[in-house]
Amino acid sequence: MSKIKFYLDENMPTAITESLRKKGVDVVTALEAGKLGDTDLDHLAWARANSRVMCTHDQDFLRIGAKGFEHAGIVFGQQDRSSIGVWGRALVDLHARLSAEEMMNRVEFV
Repeated sequence: MSKIKFYLDENMPTAITESLRKKGVDVVTALEAGKLGDTDLDHLAWARANSRVMCTHDQDFLRIGAKGFEHAGIVFGQQDRSSIGVWGRALVDLHARLSAEEMMNRVEFV
């Protein structure tokens, strides 16, 4: 079973990326991937092609997933309710608890 790798969309705070990397978690941002300004479908397709769980505040990803678009997993948190610390702890927990295979087409809420 493979470890989860994360992909943070362009609206996620960079402090989450830094926190995860300090804990040895594989994470890449939309900026680092050269994906700024891409459509939500493009982001989700790129994440799936690269076996990365999409991390986002954008509810559109939930709608896309609900329509049957296959993905490597989505982690969603409302921007006004999910602090950087909450996100960091939740993603580290997911990384420790679930495999990449278990996250396929799964949605988790922060």
